[in-house]
Amino acid sequence: MVDPANTPLGRMLLEEITPIVMVLRTPLVEEACIKNGLTLVQILKPFCVFNNIDVPVRTASDQPYRLQKFGLRLFYESDIRQPNLEVAKERLKQVINQAADKDLSELCSDLPQIDNALSISESEVLPSWFQFFNKELVHSVSFSDHEAFDHPVACLVVVSSKDDQPINRFVDLFNTKKLPSLLTNGAMDPKILKHYLLVHDKQDGPLEKATKILTEMRSTFGSDCQLLCINSSQDGVVEHQDYPWVLYKFEDLPSQPLRCFLNIEDINGVAATRKGFRNQIKNLWWRKGKDDVVDSPSGPTYTFNSIESQIRVLGDYAFMLRDYELALSNYRLISTDYKLDKAWKRYAGVQEMMGLAYFMSDQSRKDAEYCMENAFTTYLKVAPSSQQNATRCGLWWVEMLKARHQYKEAATVYFRVCTEEPLYSAVMLEQASYCYLLCRPPMLHKYGFHLVLSGDRYKKSDQVKHAIRTYRGAMSVYTGTTWSHIKDHVHFHIGQWYALLGLYDLAANHVMEVLACSHQSKKTQELFLRDFLQIVQKTGKTFEVSKLQLPEINISSLRVIFEDHRTYASSAAASVKERIWVSLEEEMIPNLSTARTNWLELQSKLIPKKYKESNVCVAGEAVRVDIELKNPLQIPLPLSSVSLLCELSAGSDEMKSDASSSLAEIQDGESTSLIHRDVNFESSLFSLSDVDFSLAGGETIVVQLTVTPRVEGILQIVGVKWKLSGSVVGFHKFDTNPLKKICRKQIQKAKHPHCDNLKFVVVKSVPKLEGVIHPLPKRAYTGDLRHLVLELKNKSEFAVKNLKMNISHPRFLNLGKRESLNTEFPACLEKKSSDQSAEHANLNDVSHGLFLFPEDTIIQGETPLLWPLWFRAAVPGNISLYITIYYEMSDISSTMRFRTLRMHYNLQVLPSLAVSFLISPCPSRLQEFLVRMDVVNKTSSESFQIHQLSSVGNQWEISLLQPVDAIFPSQSLTPHQALSCFFRLKSCGKSSTSEDEKSSHSRLQGTDLRLGTQGSNGPRFDIASSPLADFHRSERLHQEVLNKGDTNPVDFILISRPLKNDINPEVSEPPHLFSHHACYCSTATTSPISWLVDGPRTLYHNFSASFCEINLSMTIYNASDVVASVRINTSDSSTSDHLSDATPVLPATSSGNQDGWHDVSPVTDIKVTSDALGSRASKSIPVESVSPFIWSGSSSTRVQLDPMSRTEIPLQVCVFSPGTYDLSSYVLHWNLLLSNDQENRDRSSSGTCQGYPYYLTH
Repeated sequence: MVDPANTPLGRMLLEEITPIVMVLRTPLVEEACIKNGLTLVQILKPFCVFNNIDVPVRTASDQPYRLQKFGLRLFYESDIRQPNLEVAKERLKQVINQAADKDLSELCSDLPQIDNALSISESEVLPSWFQFFNKELVHSVSFSDHEAFDHPVACLVVVSSKDDQPINRFVDLFNTKKLPSLLTNGAMDPKILKHYLLVHDKQDGPLEKATKILTEMRSTFGSDCQLLCINSSQDGVVEHQDYPWVLYKFEDLPSQPLRCFLNIEDINGVAATRKGFRNQIKNLWWRKGKDDVVDSPSGPTYTFNSIESQIRVLGDYAFMLRDYELALSNYRLISTDYKLDKAWKRYAGVQEMMGLAYFMSDQSRKDAEYCMENAFTTYLKVAPSSQQNATRCGLWWVEMLKARHQYKEAATVYFRVCTEEPLYSAVMLEQASYCYLLCRPPMLHKYGFHLVLSGDRYKKSDQVKHAIRTYRGAMSVYTGTTWSHIKDHVHFHIGQWYALLGLYDLAANHVMEVLACSHQSKKTQELFLRDFLQIVQKTGKTFEVSKLQLPEINISSLRVIFEDHRTYASSAAASVKERIWVSLEEEMIPNLSTARTNWLELQSKLIPKKYKESNVCVAGEAVRVDIELKNPLQIPLPLSSVSLLCELSAGSDEMKSDASSSLAEIQDGESTSLIHRDVNFESSLFSLSDVDFSLAGGETIVVQLTVTPRVEGILQIVGVKWKLSGSVVGFHKFDTNPLKKICRKQIQKAKHPHCDNLKFVVVKSVPKLEGVIHPLPKRAYTGDLRHLVLELKNKSEFAVKNLKMNISHPRFLNLGKRESLNTEFPACLEKKSSDQSAEHANLNDVSHGLFLFPEDTIIQGETPLLWPLWFRAAVPGNISLYITIYYEMSDISSTMRFRTLRMHYNLQVLPSLAVSFLISPCPSRLQEFLVRMDVVNKTSSESFQIHQLSSVGNQWEISLLQPVDAIFPSQSLTPHQALSCFFRLKSCGKSSTSEDEKSSHSRLQGTDLRLGTQGSNGPRFDIASSPLADFHRSERLHQEVLNKGDTNPVDFILISRPLKNDINPEVSEPPHLFSHHACYCSTATTSPISWLVDGPRTLYHNFSASFCEINLSMTIYNASDVVASVRINTSDSSTSDHLSDATPVLPATSSGNQDGWHDVSPVTDIKVTSDALGSRASKSIPVESVSPFIWSGSSSTRVQLDPMSRTEIPLQVCVFSPGTYDLSSYVLHWNLLLSNDQENRDRSSSGTCQGYPYYLTH
């Protein structure tokens, strides 16, 4: 540990606990001294400090030690009294006020940083005025009657040589009634050492008179007499190297030049006199006996001649002489007496000195702290009379702890020292906060919190500047933390206090920090905003605030929408991801003949080299910026004049030359330069939109702001500005840091129009198309077919040509023929008579959705282009339609050769009719099928009428099995209703090849069934013409995954209409038509081989004469695409059970399947029956039974069939008795003759089929 004498507390004790010399002087003495601007005490003070002495001293235990430094304190007799509390408070307030005035410049500086406070030393952290303030507090309890270290040990009587009868003046000065009360009330012994000093002003006369008076003095008072000559310089011409009175000059005296000084001889004389002071301390231990203690209501009173007082004096003198052991022994001796006598103030004083003696002697730390704690609590016990003593004890205790680096404990003592006086408490709390800062590790939250407490008490004491200073220090702690409430408190009050000082700019800056206080109550938010607006109003000027927190601006939501060669029909289209548009446009943009480059490289070459990383916009076309604004408060915010901050520099020669050289390289050598317009005003360079609105509490809106450049040049969007409550202009600048350099490959990538680059190259005006589709529904039912119109406008005087359109979902949207623009829907879709020409299917490839307008199509001027579109809601769900239209400029001098119009629509498609088909082969006829159609109305409110069912393709013919009225008895399908009906499907010819299916030019053919209320006589819709044929091709492309390898599938188109609105007949609705497309419905069975047995069903024969021979024929058809080998094995009825169990037999039909035709046993009166169903193969016949019929001829026949071919085989059976017989006792074994490359296909290559039931009645 450092030597206690070298600590701040040690130095303070060595200065404050030293012998006091009382000074008595005549007015003429003071008058002579004041000529130098100094009082007598101030003149003598430099000679009362002995820093270079070496005085040997022995302790009471005869232990030697040496005094290296010593000092005296000089006081006039009028100052030796207990200070008046009100005067002391005023003096302390003066110290604080002076400190505040000195720190005024710091209040206008930037907020302090906590890192800076942590990096400096303790002496630099603490304000310098704290030391003076603490000394004033210590001095406020000087000259107490229970402490002897403030009692005078000697008296210096000073008379001027100009005084009349100087000897009498010496006697009168000490015998006057104006002596301090300590000497008159018995608190100290009035018989103290006296020293007599005669002051002679050399300017008043020669030295002989003074010498004569000095001789007379010595003869009267003895040797303790001295002569002091002053003002010996002649007119102040003598300059002295040292001026020892600088630190002691009286501050309250009027400033005036110093006149006469002591000369070198005078100084040497005084020094020689003071050298005799060594070892002249007299024995102050008078044992005159202890007087009786006088009782008083406030406790016992001790006179100077009591034993307790004598011991206390000895202890204090020993302390002043640095004999701390002697001092401790005396303090301990009287401590118990004071405690027993309940003299609590004296007891506390002794405990206080014991703690200091422990500290100065560097003894037990625990004992020192115990004594200080005991003294402090005892002083508080007898408060308020000892409150100042408790404060002094606390300050010394704090310094003791700080000397030992116990900063946390020191802060606690500072907090305990706080009194009800707010000003004193403010200073103590501030000092406590610095203790927390000096802790290791620093206790920052406590540091900041105590600064806030201190600032609050400073404000209560009207010390606004100190309150601001402490709050600024606290802000350094809370900046960057989540302690929002205390940050709001600090900022708001700093702003209020700055406003009290008239610093409105600083006040507004701080109150502005709490405006976005969403965590505060509505009442608090209103208070903050109201005070802020009042402060702004007091500034008397338009207050502009950078990054005003009201409203909150979501920079991450910033979207910049501009149009270069890419234009947008709506904001929805501009929000689509760029990659979607690129995928649609890449096959529309033609390659240039002069350079092997794509369209992205083309646009990059249009930009001057200096601005390669900038975007391109067109003069006269708005650049839109979408930005999200949020009101974080619960109160409304009126905003006005919300607009963009922009800069536009007109086109330079450098830009012209760069653009011209770039264009010359890629546009067939043609030179194109940018037009430059000379403008004088910023308003003529660009126009801005501004909006006014009010944000409700907690509301978030997206505002679209626009800037429209009018001339060519470089446009920079700098930020956004607005006006809050009509008085505060806020602006927020966007980050304009340049983008990082990227390689050429990255440059070639498409720049999204919402990028963060806010710099634009403005090129001259070019034509721009505006487009809309009407009336495109926002919601539709599945299958809804509508006739729409595409309207395109070009307001430019230059025409556009070579139009192309690409649609993302050709299943939903198709381009029609221009001739169908004004046709009546849906009558235009009906089948025309032979002399009428229907609209043929679109010759464009519907698989990609790319459509070409006729070459002679141009758009110019005010006349719009109207073009028919066909819409069909293909599948349910939320559908996004993306449409892009490419067009070229007819003006060859245009900066851009082409542009694209991007359109985007969202629509909701709801389920309507769910249609499914199930096809089963007919066992009685080859190439005929039974079709089961299931229809379910999945809507909740719509009813539909089934109008038409069509089979697609020349090879299929569909027909009714029963009348339409039997199929649709109710003539409509109500919500949630289901319907099942059957039709006959017949193959009429060769199936279409894959080439025919994929050909986009083949005309769809098929058969149509009219299923409406008018039956077969009603109109039919032409499925082979546009748009039904086009949409069907699209459906085939998308349903191709359903084709499971069937070589001869069939497609169906079901056309329905919504039921008329009978509830609201006055509502006029456009005509609707619904088409439902089912593609790749399979006609394949489990076996590629089908057959038919033909012959008589009923015969009459006389079996008594002979048996009956019956001729049959079997027609076999190979439906596969390879050669098939078929073997027929017949067996008699008695041996039908001899079929091998090892041979898998596939039944021709499944008895459990009730769809289509199925086996039904005949119901007759004939007793001889045969189990025609599943039991016939498993039921055993008794051995003794006789077979009623046999197959004649060969029992096994083999044939070979080519792909998709048939053959006929004759069969014969002999019947021996009458009855009804099932002639299905035969089995077909088939085997496909596959090549090597066909063997890996996922299909069966062989199988066995049981014969179909064939019932013969004889």
